[in-house]
Amino acid sequence: MRCQGKVWLFDLDNTLHHATPHIFPHINRSMRDYIERHLGVDRHEATRIRQDYWVRYGATLLGLMRHHGTDADHFLRETHRFPDLERMVVFERPVIHALRRLPGRKLIFSNAPRHYAEAILDITGLGACFDAVYSVENVRYQPKPMPAGFRTLLRAERLDPHRCIMVEDSLPNLIAAKKLGMATVWVSTSYRQSPSVDVKIRSVLQLPERCGRL
Repeated sequence: MRCQGKVWLFDLDNTLHHATPHIFPHINRSMRDYIERHLGVDRHEATRIRQDYWVRYGATLLGLMRHHGTDADHFLRETHRFPDLERMVVFERPVIHALRRLPGRKLIFSNAPRHYAEAILDITGLGACFDAVYSVENVRYQPKPMPAGFRTLLRAERLDPHRCIMVEDSLPNLIAAKKLGMATVWVSTSYRQSPSVDVKIRSVLQLPERCGRL
């Protein structure tokens, strides 16, 4: 399988930039506080609910929608507010050069809300590297790894999944992509292996050199 003529689908957080140091802790606290306020539970129970829904559904939001009738847009606005997002972003500028070396169209496919994804792309300068951005709103709140979200994107872009390469830090999301027929790249420092992963890299910076292995 050659990279030429393929379409790249990139996750955003912890794939193209490092969200773990500052952004994810802030989002997790915001979600916990939201659940406390709107479900009337204590901090411990709010943390348990957040983590349980994330594990079960791939996104806390989906569990809240299914079990509590939470308004998706309100939840996303309230939990993705940042006092100084630019200061919180950890990004390696050479990633932009690495992406420009990859042949084919490139799309963002993120479980994050659009306002946050666009802010990250603007702060990092990554926006110019991508032809389109698909946030959780664009896939009808069916986040990865749900097949429905993938199919919504594929229909909207009129893509054959066998022409797509999914680049992700989340193994469950890659397993879902592989089942649909996509090639997969796992961005991870884990020693774990998976038959659903075609190429494993520690950083997107390695992607141009490893592209041939796809």
